[in-house]
Order: sequence, then C-alpha cells, then structure tokens
Amino acid sequence: MRQSFWLLVWFVFFVGSAHPVFSQSLSGQDRDRGLIMLKAARDDIRKNYYDPAFRGIDLDARTKVAEERIKQAKSNSEIFGIIAQVLLEFNDSHTVFLPPQRNARVEYGWQMQTFGNDCYVIAVKPKSDAEGKGLKPGDKVLKIDGVSPNRSNLWLYYYLYNALSPRPVLNIEVQGPGEQPRQLELKAKVQSGKKIFDLTDTIDLNAYWRDLEDELRMNEHRTYEVNKDIVIWRLPAFDLDPQEVDERIDKVKKYKTLIIDLRRNHGGAVDTLQRLIGNLFDREIAIANMKLRKESKPMVAKVRGDGGFKGNIIVLVDSDSGSAAEILARVVQLEKRGTVLGDRTAGKVMRSRLYPHQIGLETVVFYGVSVTDADLVMGDGKSLENAGVSPDEMITPTAEDLRSQKDPVLSRAVALAGGTLDPVEAGKLFPFKWKP
Repeated sequence: MRQSFWLLVWFVFFVGSAHPVFSQSLSGQDRDRGLIMLKAARDDIRKNYYDPAFRGIDLDARTKVAEERIKQAKSNSEIFGIIAQVLLEFNDSHTVFLPPQRNARVEYGWQMQTFGNDCYVIAVKPKSDAEGKGLKPGDKVLKIDGVSPNRSNLWLYYYLYNALSPRPVLNIEVQGPGEQPRQLELKAKVQSGKKIFDLTDTIDLNAYWRDLEDELRMNEHRTYEVNKDIVIWRLPAFDLDPQEVDERIDKVKKYKTLIIDLRRNHGGAVDTLQRLIGNLFDREIAIANMKLRKESKPMVAKVRGDGGFKGNIIVLVDSDSGSAAEILARVVQLEKRGTVLGDRTAGKVMRSRLYPHQIGLETVVFYGVSVTDADLVMGDGKSLENAGVSPDEMITPTAEDLRSQKDPVLSRAVALAGGTLDPVEAGKLFPFKWKP
C-alpha cells in the first residue's frame, strides 16, 4: 500500500509539472467543467461502489481536497490527473476516471511489457522515431522519464501517457542483452484530426484499456493446427457472442489437445466467458461468487452438453492477461481441467459498470467513470484482485528470445501436448499488428 501511495504522489506531480502534447491555457470554464466531472465521479462511486465503506476512504473529504487543487490547476491534463487520483486511491483496478478523448492521436511507436518484475520492449514500429534511434525488442526498460517501470506500476504509465497527459517526447533508459545502458530521447507521432469516441455508447472498461494501452492489437481470433492432435486458439479478447463461441469450439473439438493462448488478453464480456467455460466442462461450473454491495450472487457457467470440447486443455497467460482471462485460467486450475503456463497474471479481476457523462450543449464533452460494483471470489474462497493467477509452470521469454522474436512459452505448450514446434516458428504464428 505504501508503494502505491508514492506512485500516486509521483503520478500527480508528473501530470502537473510535465509538458503534455495538448497543453493550453486554462479558462474558468475549464475549471468549472473539472469540478463537475469530479462531483460526477464522486456521486457514481457513492451510489454504486460495491463496498459501502469505500475501503475506508472519506470520499467527501477527498473530494474537497481535490476541489481546492482543481482551483489551482494550470492545465486540463492536471485537472484530469487530480480527478484520477481520487479514484486511484481506491487501489481498485476497475474504478477509474475516463477523461474526454483528445482531438489528436499520439503514437509512441513502441510497446513494452513486464516479464516477472522487469519491463522489456516487445515491439518497435517500422519507420518510427524509436526504430530510428535504435530501440529494439529485448531492450530492458530501466527508466521512463526518470522512474523505473515494473509489474505494479506499468499500467499507470499507459494511463498517464495515453489518457491523461500524452506528450511529444519520452526520455528513456534501456539496456539490450549483453550491452551497456543507453539513454534515448524518443519523439511521438502526433496525428491531428477529431477522433469520435462517444462514451454514451455501450462499452466496457476492458475495451477502453485495449484502445489506450496498445497501438498494436491482435484483433483476430486465430487457430493454428500443429498436427492432427494439437490445435492452438489465439484468443485476444472475450468479445464473441455465445453462438460464435460454440462455432469455434465445433471447429476444434476433433483435436486431442486445445491450447488456448490468453496472453495479452485483457478480458471482456461475461457472456463469452460463461459460454466458453460451458464448452470446456461436462457439468455446470460455479465460476465465482459476486460480492455486491447488498448481496452476493453466484456466477455460473451452464454446460453445453455433448457439443463441448472433451480433450486436454493447456492455457497460456502472462502479465497482461486480465479479468475474464484470469478467471478462465483459475477455473481450469481449480477444477483440475488442464495446465496453465506462462507468467503470473495481472490481478485485475473485478466486475464494473461504465457510467457515461457529458457536459455542454453546442460543444459536447464526453467522459466517463468506471466503478467496481462487485468483487469476484473464486471457488477456493480467494479473490484474484491484486494477486493474479500463478501458472502451474512459470515460463517467460528471455531478453534474447524477445530480440530474436522466439516464443518459448508456446513451444513448451506444444511439447507438453506431445508435439514439436520450434520457438522461432512459434514466434511467427501470431505477429503484432500495428494500427494504421
């Protein structure tokens, strides 16, 4: 908890003192809008947060402090940071302020991820400033603007640099495998043009995170036949309707082993999760108990019957596997249905609802507040929030693997299933796709 406190201190200081891409003079109307957003966030939490004690936080007192800070703020980015801090102090992965979308897009041209507790570059966009400055996959990220990224705070970087306070330049320190540390000043690509993102539409927090965190996203569900007995399903998000889940299971149920790749899967729809679990078991499964403000409800997956998959299951996870992906992996473990390989998962497992808001008549500003309305307690009586799922076999790529684009995790999964897939070939199956 103390580490989270100092991260928040750094976070708000950084938002207020740095020079974001969209910095501008602040008007009285901007401050008034900030105060309205703050009060809306407070009211959404007060009415809907699953814990009526608000985890011991004095919500009204925190709101008053934030109000005074907004009156002294120097930019909209700082106002957004002040509002965000109020929600971040809940230390709750699904209670988040979603600020108004920018009228321009910032692309940094590279991606990073944690393996264990260390952060590495996993992809660099061709022809980006990052590529031109020599940044490469496999470089260990030692510092970003003077602060060391790790498993516990990496999400905060994405939230800060993409949603709250995008900036034109990042100063980073990296170290390649077997090399000396080096300093790089990386320029972002700023693309002007209004991006329509209407928060009055029905969206979920996981979809929002995917848009914020990843310039690259493997959007397509893909399957790959290793041999007549083994098939891999790359499942990037829980975004299929129940009928689509059935159709995909129908295509793979002839195989003896199904490898479900949930790496970098941030979750998605509960219906997708329930239907997939119903296709993997021969009986009804009590997935978890939802702890609501006034009651508790079971989350149950009804069995599909004879139409489901009967073979062996291997599930792949990593530090970016969150929410529904974590729940599926843990259910497989608890029910002894298969083997989980990879890295410890994100530990972001709550149920939330998005509350959309808008300000203005002629010029309408959309924003939102995601509020956790239920904690999920698994069948062993434990919550995965801030804990994650520990795989049955811990295996992560090395810096050298990332540099040469090998995938030892998928290779190992195929080996456990009795097949052979070279790590180099495994790394070619599901390449990153950069947004156009």
